[in-house]
Parts: sequence; structure tokens; C-alpha cells
Amino acid sequence: MAEKRDYYEVLEVHKNASETEIKKAFRRLAIQFHPDKNQGDKAAEEKFKEVTEAYEVLSDSQKRAQYDQFGHAGLGGGGFSGSGFGFGGGSPFGDIFGDIFGDIFGGGGTRQRSRGRRGDDLQYSMEISFEEAANGLEKKIEVPYAKRCDTCSGSGAKPGTEPKVCPTCRGAGQVRFQQGFFSVSKTCNQCNGDGRVVDEPCPTCRGNGNIRDRKTLSVKVPAGVETGIRLKLTGEGGQGTKGGGNGDLYVYITVKEHPIFTREGNDVICEIPISFTQATLGCEIDIPTLGGKVAIKIPEGTQSGKVLRLRGKGIQSLQGYGKGDQLVVVKLETPTNLNKKQRELLEEFARISGEDVHPLRKGFFDKVMDILS
Repeated sequence: MAEKRDYYEVLEVHKNASETEIKKAFRRLAIQFHPDKNQGDKAAEEKFKEVTEAYEVLSDSQKRAQYDQFGHAGLGGGGFSGSGFGFGGGSPFGDIFGDIFGDIFGGGGTRQRSRGRRGDDLQYSMEISFEEAANGLEKKIEVPYAKRCDTCSGSGAKPGTEPKVCPTCRGAGQVRFQQGFFSVSKTCNQCNGDGRVVDEPCPTCRGNGNIRDRKTLSVKVPAGVETGIRLKLTGEGGQGTKGGGNGDLYVYITVKEHPIFTREGNDVICEIPISFTQATLGCEIDIPTLGGKVAIKIPEGTQSGKVLRLRGKGIQSLQGYGKGDQLVVVKLETPTNLNKKQRELLEEFARISGEDVHPLRKGFFDKVMDILS
């Protein structure tokens, strides 16, 4: 079985693509590879199935989160629940395919076009500390957004007047033209798909139907987040116009580097320096953890690079499956700038241990001869 391609690659979008960008990409590819347009072309049919499968996953916030975290394995090996090309009935693609192919393939004449415009999706970059990422937090942020104009109630028309039906598309928002044996619909250039035009714009919003404003939101950041995690606040984007729904707000997380700790999965790693005497004789020292200082025993004869594990002192799993561990890497510090007494004691220790007291005085070739003799 051929290995599945990355769904973002299939739809030709980046991994931070908004829902709108994903939908636009799917519409374009679905039209390009639809079997009715490529009759008898097996390659186009397979491509159509592939983009449809990718869209089903990436258009669903829960499936997308699972896919972003675990890849194809997080979807139980597939993720595509559609069958064949009958997109009516219980198919999750009924609405979008009616919208995409209604005019092109003659099935959408009875579909009522929505006049409302959905609000814009917004992005916000949030930088948090290593500890905040590990423990979670609730943080207030201020974001700019498009707010429905109170003067015209979002219509874009001057108070006392109303928008008129677009004379070009007659309120449909789209114009139809013949392209070969297809009947193709295109967004009306005069009203930009709204179906209505404003002769006398609202003086407050200048006909846009919304104005720029700022709002304060409280964002709950779960414990265990990492740089690149995206949080979605549904309906907290720009306000829709003419009855359209609000957009969403996407908060992108960046975690600052920590001077002591690094992260590997849900484990926290830190290096602890100890002296020659502590490593040789053993000791008990206090080390920092995410929960505060903890006493740890250094065994007698500990070597530099030894790893000591503190169970459950790591980072909370983002999926809620418990905590990782803290790994303490012991680094032996060699004493420098010894005084006379310290040097004499170390030399005495070396003599007792049968070591060469002045190893640096013996030349390299002398050492080689010792090995060969």
C-alpha cells in the first residue's frame, strides 16, 4: 500500500492555514480533478479522492488537532469516511459540493445563496515562559478586529437608505457564463458577490459595514503546550456582516527558552555541576524543578554524565496522560587555581592511589614506550 501523503501537501496549503484557506484550496482542486470533468481518467479520480479525504480531516477541528499531533496514525489509519461520489444524504460534503458544483454540474439551482458575509479569521502570537507552558495559565490579550458598524447596522448604507439589488447579477452575487460544455459561475465584479450595491455609503464605515475596534479576551492555555501549538477561539474573530457569522481567533504559542531547563517530549532535562569531592564521596544537594527545590542524593563514586531520574517531575501531557520525568545530568567540575595545601593533598592522594603525581612531565614518547614494554 502506498504511503499516504501529508494532507497539507495534498491541499497545497501551509500547516497554519485558516479554515477559509483550506476550503478555497479544496474547492480549486476538487473542480480540477472532479470525475465528471475528467471522465475515464483514473489518475484524476484518485487525486479527487485524495483531496476529498484531506479536506474531510483538515476541515474538522477535532480531526485536524489529532492529525497535527499524531499524523495519519492519530486517525485510526484513515480518516476518510465518504464512499464513492454520491455526496448527498449523510455525506459530510453535501453542503460544500452543492456550493462548488451546483452551477458547474447543474445540481444547485434550488440552493439559496447566503447574503451574509462571515467575519475574518484573526491570528495572535502569544509568547509564554517555560514554566507557563509546563503548568498552563489563563492570560488576557487585546486584539484588533472588525466590528459591525452601529450607524448602519452592518448594511454599509447611509442611515435612511438601503442597499439596492445589484443590476449586473440581479442579486445572485454570481454571474453565469458558458465555458465549453460547462455552465460556470463567477463572483460578480460589481457587488463582489454580495448581491447588493450601496449608492450612498454610510459615513461611519464608508460602506464596509464594519469598523476597526479592539477587544480584550481571556485565553486559557493548557498545561503541556509547545512552540507552534495553535489555540482556536471559535467566534472571537471579526464580526460577520449582513447576518454572517463571526470569524475565529487563532492564538499561536511561542515558548521562551529557559536558562536551566530544556524539554524533550514531556521530560525536563537539566545539568547539575558537582565538585570532585561530592562526586567521589557522595552527597545530598538541592536541585531546581518546575515545582520548586528538591533534595537529591548523589551516590558515592558518581561519574560525570550520569543521569538521575526524578519521576513525575516533568511536564503535563497535553492529552492529559500524566507527567513526564525530570532528568538530572551530572557534570563534574574540575577544580582550578589550587592553593599550595590543596595541591599537596591531591598529590598525596595520587601517590597513595599509585598514580603518577606529575603526569604532564612525562613526554608522549615515554608513555608510548611504557605501553609497548
